[in-house]
Amino acid sequence: MNSLLFLIPISMLLFGVAIVFFIWAVRSGQFDDLDSPPIDLLTDDDDAP
Repeated sequence: MNSLLFLIPISMLLFGVAIVFFIWAVRSGQFDDLDSPPIDLLTDDDDAP
């Protein structure tokens, strides 16, 4: 029972940190363009001299 008094606040704190990082990622634009990166892998960018 004493371990729950220690683990529940820690889990709530980690959940809050995860929410903050998710909101930061959304606001910084990391999820704006989900279609171009997979297509960019298929293009050949090798420029021969």
